[in-house]
Amino acid sequence: MRRHVVVRAAWDEEAGVWYVEDSDIEGLATEADTLEALRQRLRIVIPDLLSERDDVPGSIEVDLIAYAHDHMTLDAA
Repeated sequence: MRRHVVVRAAWDEEAGVWYVEDSDIEGLATEADTLEALRQRLRIVIPDLLSERDDVPGSIEVDLIAYAHDHMTLDAA
């Protein structure tokens, strides 16, 4: 297992949550109402998910990359 992992999060407009869209950690799937809440959730879910593996180092660094897209209607001047 690498000591550095990347977690990509995206905003689901319909559900109103941030969710893990992609990750270097196999099986990582979680969501939260805010990006900060997702960060905190990852601090619980990742160690739990990796606890069963033999190749896990004592600590890992996690880069959380978030993506959101907005569409805005502008009033004509």
